[in-house]
Amino acid sequence: MSSTHTASGTQAASSTHTARLMDGTGPARRIIESAAATAADFHRRTGAAPCLATVLVGEDPASVTYVRMKQARCAKAGIESRHVALPASISTGGLVEKITELSEDPGVHGILLQHPVGPHIDERAAFEAIAPHKDVDGVTTHSFAAMSFGLPGFVSCTPGGIMRLLAEYDVELTGKHAVVVGRSPILGKPAGMLLLERNATVTYCHSRTSDLSAIVRQADVLVAAVGRPRFITGEDIKPGAVVIDAGYNPGNVGDVDFASAAERAGLITPVPGGVGPMTIAVLLAQTVEAAVRGSDTA
Repeated sequence: MSSTHTASGTQAASSTHTARLMDGTGPARRIIESAAATAADFHRRTGAAPCLATVLVGEDPASVTYVRMKQARCAKAGIESRHVALPASISTGGLVEKITELSEDPGVHGILLQHPVGPHIDERAAFEAIAPHKDVDGVTTHSFAAMSFGLPGFVSCTPGGIMRLLAEYDVELTGKHAVVVGRSPILGKPAGMLLLERNATVTYCHSRTSDLSAIVRQADVLVAAVGRPRFITGEDIKPGAVVIDAGYNPGNVGDVDFASAAERAGLITPVPGGVGPMTIAVLLAQTVEAAVRGSDTA
């Protein structure tokens, strides 16, 4: 890792300052290249490719696009992609039954349930139908517990991608104040747990936090994952802070107002091109890992 990437979180801001970009495309490409090499070796040893099953409920345009993109990335990495398209009218029981079938199918190594799945479906029940050893998206309570206790398992892909990106840019986390704005069970909460595991002092915030700006201003490392466009502005960024924008809103807009934040941050992720590529890279890497683990224990 190049020393030019190092960020201490204490850099002074100036009127001409512009934060260094934390580009996720390069690190993601290297992760996928490594996964592809492992997948090729797996294929040579077993005669089969690692297989990721993607489950899509309904035909939400954004979800359809995401699934197609993931399928294309799988193909480039030597991963078989099995797509399971289900009607929007499917019940929770029907979805759980289909996921349980995939969990019991030895030819499937990883399962991705594309969300959201519709308001009439119990999404948590659907997630919990994924066998832990196939939970390559890190969405089950089993995976969250493993992340929280530092045990072996699969991490939630976006938080996992964030941690790899921080490591890629040599961001020192020990003793730093990390503020996570967002509390979703597959992004905000696990991101905080992973940061805590790396010896950061973590504060969780959300849209209803009192005097949110005052807390955000204390952050050496800020993870914005609240799902609101440009929710955090540059005036609330601590000079020299590391800003991770995990939001993605219509129009390629993140949860951070990039232009104003870049004038104060030391490092900042762009949207798109920052956290997004890392999320997909971790998903593919964990799918290959699941396949290898399965063959080692067979």
